[in-house]
Order: sequence, then C-alpha cells, then structure tokens
Amino acid sequence: MTERESDIEFDFFDEPETEEATERVRPPRRPVGGGPPPRSRMRTPQGFIPMLRLAGLIAFLILAVIVLIFLLRGCASSSKHSTYSNYMDKMRVIGGDSAQLGRQLNSALAATGIKETDLEARIKGFAATQKQQADQAKSLNPPGALHTEHDHLIEVLTLRASGLSRLADAFAQTATAKDATSSGRLLAGQMRLLVASDVIWDFYFRDASKAVLQQQGVTNVNVPDSTMVANPDLASSTAMESVWRRIHGTTATSSPAGDHGSALVSVTALPDGKQLSASGENTVTASTDLAFRVAVQDSGSFQEFDVKVTLTIAKTPTPIVKSKTIAIINAGETKTVVFTDLGAPPFGVPTTVKVDVQPVPGEKTITNNSAEYKVIFSLG
Repeated sequence: MTERESDIEFDFFDEPETEEATERVRPPRRPVGGGPPPRSRMRTPQGFIPMLRLAGLIAFLILAVIVLIFLLRGCASSSKHSTYSNYMDKMRVIGGDSAQLGRQLNSALAATGIKETDLEARIKGFAATQKQQADQAKSLNPPGALHTEHDHLIEVLTLRASGLSRLADAFAQTATAKDATSSGRLLAGQMRLLVASDVIWDFYFRDASKAVLQQQGVTNVNVPDSTMVANPDLASSTAMESVWRRIHGTTATSSPAGDHGSALVSVTALPDGKQLSASGENTVTASTDLAFRVAVQDSGSFQEFDVKVTLTIAKTPTPIVKSKTIAIINAGETKTVVFTDLGAPPFGVPTTVKVDVQPVPGEKTITNNSAEYKVIFSLG
C-alpha cells in the first residue's frame, strides 16, 4: 500500500467522526435580532416521579395499618368489656335470687303462729331452689381470667343449699326435744354455714373479681353483692334458741305465752354525748358531726325482727327525716341505732326532735314507742 493510499484510508475513518461530533454538539441558536441565547429546559429525571408515587403509596399503607390496628384494638376492648359485663349481669341475677331466699328465710323464722313442720317444708324448698341456682351457675362459662372466682361462686351457692338443707334437718331433729339451749346450738351451727357463705362471696368472688377486672383494664362493670343472712346475730345460739322456743310455744289452736313489745329507751346527741330530756329544753351543738344515738329495747317476751326506728327534726319548709331498721333483737335486749348525715338543722330557734319506734306485730302497749324533745341547735 502506498503512502497516498494510507492517507486516503485515514481520511475515510476520520471524516464520519467529525460529522458525528458536529451533529451531537450544536451551538445554541440566537434569536433573530440578537440578544442572549435561550436557556435550556431542565428535564425531570425519568425515575423521579415513580419514586414519589411509590413513597406516597408506602406512606398510605403505613397509615392504613395504623388505623386498622387502632380499630382492632377498639373492637377488642369493646368485645372484652361486653364479655365481662354480660357475665356479671348473669351473676347479678343469680346472686339476687339467692339473697331473696335469705330474706324469705328471715321472714319464715320471724313468722308467728307457724308450725314446725311447715317451717321445715319451707326451708327444704329454699334449699332445692338454691341447688338449682348452683346448677345454673355451673352451666355458665366465665371469661378466662375469672375461672377461679367463678368456682368460688359455685362453692358459695352449694354451701348455701347445704346449709339450708341441714337447717331443715336440724328443726326436724329438735322437733321433740326438751332442751331449748342444745336445740338452739344445733340450729345456730347450720345458720353459721349460711353466714360463712356470705363471707366467701364477699372475699373470694366480689373482691377478687374486682381485682381481676382492674388487672384486665375493664372499667364500668359492677360486681354484684349477695347476702344470705343480713344480720349475723341471727346465727347465734341465743337467737336460734329464741326462734326454737317461739316455734315450740305455738300450736295450730293456741297463741304463745307472753307479750310482744318494743320500747324507746333513750336519745343521745352526738358528739356532745348529751342525753335528751323530754321534760325540758335541750341545747345541742350543731357541728358537722351532728348525730343522734337511739336506744331501743325489746320489752316483750319474744325475739323480734325488722324493728323500724324513725328520727324527725322539724324544719321549714321540709323536715329532716331519717329511718333505720334493727334486723333482730332478743327479748329483753337493748340495741342502738345511730342517725348521721343530717344536714343543716335550724339554728338558734326552738324546734323539735321526734323519735318513733314502730310497734312490732302483736304489740299491745305503744305508749313507750315514741317521744318528742324540745331542742335549740347552737353553733357552739
């Protein structure tokens, strides 16, 4: 190959490269009439917009997940509350029915003129009903955290059914007995089973269930009470001896010997500790702790139940009226009730304080059941 041929071959490869470069790099065109060249447009990178869309989608998904979590938690909390509330509603019915049996038992023991056989039959009926309530509780499924407390509730109802059944048997065993003291002791032993059931309900079901609800974060769900023996004094040997004596002193055609009676013994203003006199004027300090202690005596020969005591302070336009009930009182016994939260009495002017003891069934003498006292309330 000659030198000239080499030059021609070099030119052949060099010229297209020059033309290609010329095509790629073009000087900016100047506008007609002069002036600076136009600015080149900034172009968005082709991958930037998809990245923005992806980031927005991710943010939306995160927000949706957060909202869903809160909704699920709210639904779970609502469902949890509903579960515990529904359970306690069922326990409230069962506990209320059981407490009603206790009130019926109290009325049966306090009834006058009832035959022992009739009393036994009624108590056996109470026992059968209580057993049905225990079986009903066994058929229920409590929330998981309350299984132990529910087992204790079943124990309470079973114990009450057993106590009632044993009490009926004890009346049958003492039907022909001559010793009132030993009979009263035997009856009291069965009554104490019923008192024990009240303690178990309060400690192992009511209080324990409240603690579980607090641990579970469940609020506004009330745990029910249930009391079989409203006054534990009824479970004493003395009280049940009086019940036995009264029942055995009653026949279908005769009345028990002795009288029924209740009497107002005294009224004391607190915190002064001043006993009021019905024959003169009494000055009483009207402090925020103002209260009256009323002493009542069973003046008859029989044990009495549900003796109502009422205190009335005359005041314009509306008097202050408070009432309390002595659940059980034995013959010759004196018990007291205290009236508190009386509000503001009339100051510095004469007024009256009246106390009434409601006559018990069969009471003939009622002149000693009430008294009025002239009182001036001072500020100290």
